[in-house]
This record gives sequence, C-alpha cells and structure tokens, in this order.
Amino acid sequence: MTDQTPIAPLAVRQGFMTEPGLGAGNFLDHALAANPNRSVPFIHSHHTDHRGQVVLRGHSLTDLAALRDRYATWYHANGVRPGEPVGVVVAEGLEPLLHFLALTALGAIPAMVNDAMRADVMAGYLEHVGVVGVVADDTTRLQLAYRNTPRARPRFLALAAEVRAHDAASGGLPEQYPYRHEPDDVVALIHSSGTTGTPKSTILGHRSFWDGKQQRMVRFPAEPYDRLMSLMPHTHAGGLSYFLTAVLLGLPTVIMSDWRRPGVEPVMEAFQPTMVASFPRTFVELATGELPVKGAARVHSWFNTGDSAHYGHIRRLVQLGERPAGLIRSWLLPRGEAAGEPLPGSQFVDGLGSSEMGMALFGQVTSPETPRADRCVGKPQDAVIKAAVLDENGRELPDGEVGLLGVITPSRTPGYWNDARLTGSFELNGYWLTGDVARRDAEGNFYHLDRTVDVIDTAAGPVYSLPVEEVLIADCADLVQDCSVVGVPGPEGQVPIAVVRAQAEAAAVTAEEIREKANKALADAGLATLAAVILARTEQDYPLGPTGKVLKRELRTRHAALFAG
Repeated sequence: MTDQTPIAPLAVRQGFMTEPGLGAGNFLDHALAANPNRSVPFIHSHHTDHRGQVVLRGHSLTDLAALRDRYATWYHANGVRPGEPVGVVVAEGLEPLLHFLALTALGAIPAMVNDAMRADVMAGYLEHVGVVGVVADDTTRLQLAYRNTPRARPRFLALAAEVRAHDAASGGLPEQYPYRHEPDDVVALIHSSGTTGTPKSTILGHRSFWDGKQQRMVRFPAEPYDRLMSLMPHTHAGGLSYFLTAVLLGLPTVIMSDWRRPGVEPVMEAFQPTMVASFPRTFVELATGELPVKGAARVHSWFNTGDSAHYGHIRRLVQLGERPAGLIRSWLLPRGEAAGEPLPGSQFVDGLGSSEMGMALFGQVTSPETPRADRCVGKPQDAVIKAAVLDENGRELPDGEVGLLGVITPSRTPGYWNDARLTGSFELNGYWLTGDVARRDAEGNFYHLDRTVDVIDTAAGPVYSLPVEEVLIADCADLVQDCSVVGVPGPEGQVPIAVVRAQAEAAAVTAEEIREKANKALADAGLATLAAVILARTEQDYPLGPTGKVLKRELRTRHAALFAG
C-alpha cells in the first residue's frame, strides 16, 4: 500500500464527463493520459498463501496497460482482427478484464462467458456468436463439446495460461494501436444469466455503455479513504461497469474472484472496503447468520444491481459499518444532497438494471432510519429520458396500475447479437422493455413486482412472486433464510409455491409449519397465500445459474407435477 492517492483529481474527472471520444473501448487509455497518479497501484487482485493468509497485489494504470499489451500481442499473433468476436472463458477476477482490455485495444469484440456455464450450452452460445477463437482456463469441456459439432469449432481454442505466459517481445502490435473506436462500435458481448432459457447475447456499444456513467465521475464516492470491493461477476456488464468507473476515478478496488461468503469475508477483513458492489447473491450470504462485523467495519455503502434485493436482507446489512462526515453521496441521489453528520450504520443502494439497460437506471437508498417500502426501486436516474409502465400496446398506464416497465435511454443496448427478431421483441412504441412488471405511484416512485416470465397466472388473477418473497424473508425471518416463489399447475390454473432455504437454527422445522406462518403473514399483507412450501435441503434443491441467480424455470419444471392427480 502507498500513502500517495491514486484517485484522479476532480478537474480530470470533470474532463472525462465531456470528453467526446471516451467510451467503453478506450477508458484505460484516457485514464493513463489524464491521471497524474498513473503509477500508483489501485486495482487489487488477491490470493491466499500457504499459511491461509490473504495476499493483496496492487496494479497501477501503467501495470494494467503493460498486461493488456502483452495479451494483445498474443491475440494479434493468432490472427485476431478488428470486428471479430473472440470467446473469453476464464475464471472470475481480474483476468477476464485483462482479456477485455486486450481485445478492445485491437478493435476485436470479447464475448465474455461465465465459466460456470454448462459446456454444451456454452458451445451452442459461442457458435451462435460466431467466435473466431476461444481462450479458456480449461479447454477440455469445450474440446469434447466440439467433437459432436466439428463444423462449429473456431479457428483456435487455447489455454488462458498460454496467453499469460506469452513473451510480448516475440510478437508485434498493429500499426494503429490502440484501436480508435467509433461511437457505434461493438466493444463486448455479454450473455444473460439464462434464468429464462438459452442465454441471450447482449451487445455493449462503445458510446452507449459509457452513456449515463458520466455523473459517477463527480458523484460516486471517491474520497481518499474510499475503497471498493467488487463482487460482481467480471464477465458480466455489472463487473465491467464498476471496473470502468474505478479505472477512471483511480478508486482503490479489489476485484474478487469468489462471491461466496467463505471466500469473501477474509478479503473484506484484509482490504477493509468502504463500499461493496455485488449482485444480491452475496448480500444474501453476508446477511445470513452472524454478521461480518469486522470485515464491514468501514463500509458506508452497499451497491446492488441486477435483480433488486430483498428488504429482509438489506435491513441486516445496514446495521453494519459507519457513514462518515463528508461522505460524497451516491450517484443515485440528487445533486446537492447534504453530506450530513457521522452516523452509525451504512446505506444500501438498490439499483434495478441489466446488461440491456447499460447500468442501474433506478435506485432506492435504504439506511437504518429508512421506513420499509417493499419492492420500491425509487425514481429513474439521470440517464433515463423517460420511464413508464405500459400496456401490451405500448400505451402509458396511469399511476397505480401494473404493466410492463419500459425505458427510453441512450445507455440501452443496441440489441442482441445476430438476432434482430429478438431485439425487436423488446422494443415497443419507442421504449426498451426491461422484461419486468412494475407499477408507479403518484410521487413517481417505481415498484418492481416481477419478471414478466415469472408472473403466476392463477384463477383469481395474476400473482407477482417478488412481493410474496419479501414477506417470507422479512416477516418469517426466524424460519426463512432465502426463498424463491414460482407458479406450478393446480386444479384450476397456476398456484404459487415457495422453495425455501431455512435458517440454520430452524433445521427441524417442517415445510407445513413454514407455510402456516407464511400464509398468515401474507394474508395480513393482503397478498396471495401459498399452495405449498418445499424445503431446499441441499444446493441441488435450490439451483443457481452461472451468475448466482435462482433458476426459477428449473424450479417450475421440477415441481410441475406437485398437484398432479
């Protein structure tokens, strides 16, 4: 560690906000050119030594550029040229980000793939993308998959270790390097979680993926004491978004390679972050059981994106940490928000976003003093030109009515790779459909009720699974650690059931006891009651996708015959 700050001066950050050529394909070069602290380590990787101690390794802007250029010489020597997609299948952490930097510096298109994806699904996805090559930590699974479809095999299938070991002096780089991106150039392909079926390939544009993030340069916390722990999957747009932000700010950041609590907590204790960014998956684990008081001692902000988090987990996390005087409030809050006095506890910034939206476009801030507001995701952020709740014809619905959530924003994806029909299905009356069901109140706050594919069509009308989950997790917290509510066929249409992970201290509880308590709480809240509760006693009973999201489609299939006969 060093006493010299790596954080870019305010004038530099303000310059980034109006720099016309800056985008997702060249942010490292702009940071190198403008930040006078370019030699100060700030991006940290981590490993555990033979004594079981966490070891942090810092990388400066110049270090990142040197690693990027070495990887780029390997790709260039293997024939990768501008506009060509290349599959990157490496473990989470800093490594996939280095491949992203190298490929974009060549003008190529990294197709980032979570290495937890099933091999046959992965091979089919890469064939759909049309990659010219694949770099992977382990090529065995893909080699076997390609034996069944030899025509789909790309030009090269190489080990990531080969790229890391490459001698940069043995190869060269193009005359025009780094590549000069046009605003509409594709800089990456990011696959969806696959929770609703085959993963979709979302395009990230050079300019569009930067649009909306400009305000982070002055409104994202970046005091000398700030330190970010990024628990995002770094093959995902969320991880890339926080990395882009950290590089331009010069914000000390540890790039995590593991999202599960046993791997996260020791690094938290060693790094002492003031901010933690994650999908809900890790927040569920950190909020479960004994709270990570030591690791979260300095945390003032938790940043969630992707699916919105549950209040039952949020309320435990905000008990941790402290909010110091002078805290630069989150970019999700309005300009001019007062810093306030030092306060115990932290704030949870719950952002609703996706790869397709380009960033979290809605945000709700919860602190220990905030009243409970189930499923509220707040108001649209600066990047949103307009957000609305729509009917199936794209007409705006009145406040209070439930419909499809649509946004108009320059940050949205240009579409899905090689799939104009799928892209068109998400466009309606000038809006991009987020795939969510929502309502808006009279104050302009939006409430996220469900994914469109997860709405349960009962004989009495639609049941939205997320408000039901809120009640189980918050109001039955002595029994329920986490849950997923889905619809299955009943005698007269679909009925809601809950697959529940019980609290450790409630190991002896029965499914019927949970259902009885849950249904009383649901009835008190005016929500539909459950037809059944199923206890998930193993990890296999509660299937997660490659990004840690619960596979509701898998649960629906498994329990489809629950009420048969």
